Amino acid sequence: MRVDDVARLDLGTFVRPAEETGTGSPRVEAVFGYVARTPAGVLLLDTGLGEADAETEAWYRPHRILVDDALRKLSLTRDDVDLIVNCHLHFDHIGGNPSFAGTPIHCQRTELEVAQTTDYTVPKLVDFAGATYELLDGETELAPGVHVIPTPGHVDGHQSVVLECDDGSIVLAGQAHDTASAWSADALAARAAGLGHEPPLPLPSPWMARLLEFDPRRVVFAHDAAVWMP
Repeated sequence: MRVDDVARLDLGTFVRPAEETGTGSPRVEAVFGYVARTPAGVLLLDTGLGEADAETEAWYRPHRILVDDALRKLSLTRDDVDLIVNCHLHFDHIGGNPSFAGTPIHCQRTELEVAQTTDYTVPKLVDFAGATYELLDGETELAPGVHVIPTPGHVDGHQSVVLECDDGSIVLAGQAHDTASAWSADALAARAAGLGHEPPLPLPSPWMARLLEFDPRRVVFAHDAAVWMP
């Protein structure tokens, strides 16, 4: 597998209200998944926008692209997918999960507990017939070169995927950062002292150094089409 073999799935858009953007204006945001043939099998990160309650639908005004349709553009079907990794269990990342009954869904144990016991997400997208969870307790290597790394921040149970490829590594960051520019700022914060800068310096995310150990050639995101490269 090569870095460029990891394919993006366009799974739709939603409108983030002005109350959440911090800019005073609403913002249209994309929803992306990613698929890759890995030593663990065909891996799918996230499955798109689920249907939520009427209040959430009116708040975010989603436009959905079904995961089946997105996979078809890559000449794949849901039957080709061997495992799913959800970066977290908010409704805009797990919408297609019920279509994958029996397919292992890898998530952090703490994330599933929160999703099942609090008003956190859409219950029918979590506890559906045939839901098959593989629960992780921290960093896990699913197969040689297929790493799941906890990246809490957006939510406590957030996780990202690192794929070690023949030509380097790629980080499927999910929503560890909303944008490539936010990742870039965090990566520079982690390197600041090594670049010769004196305190005071920004504090990087506590897991940033671990991801940078893989010397990523690409980093891709759930809500940003931009790709970070070193």
